[in-house]
Amino acid sequence: MALSDPQSITISGTTSSLPRVSTGDGKSSYQSADGLTRLTLSNAYGRRTRRVARIDVSKLTSDPFIPSSNVLVSMSNYIVFDTPPAGFTLSEAQAVYSGFKSLFTGSSDAMIVALLGGQS
Repeated sequence: MALSDPQSITISGTTSSLPRVSTGDGKSSYQSADGLTRLTLSNAYGRRTRRVARIDVSKLTSDPFIPSSNVLVSMSNYIVFDTPPAGFTLSEAQAVYSGFKSLFTGSSDAMIVALLGGQS
């Protein structure tokens, strides 16, 4: 089952509408009209259950080697839930996520800022 359509995301104060552009077996993709922002949600089942929420963002920026030219660059950010087929309830998995989220959003995202700065 897919999420509501469209989804939206706010990055640096700018909100982008992400209408659904594809739906498949356990997977949906949502993309901005300019194609620069894409949200993908997927579920895979096997020996483990893997659920992924992924955002890919692209932008044009000056080429560091040819400053008079622009180049398309991209980045991704995603979260993965990797669980056994049985043994963790939805509530238990959500509790693990909530604790993890509190860890990296606390103190004005200090842990994420440190990680992006190369700390481990």
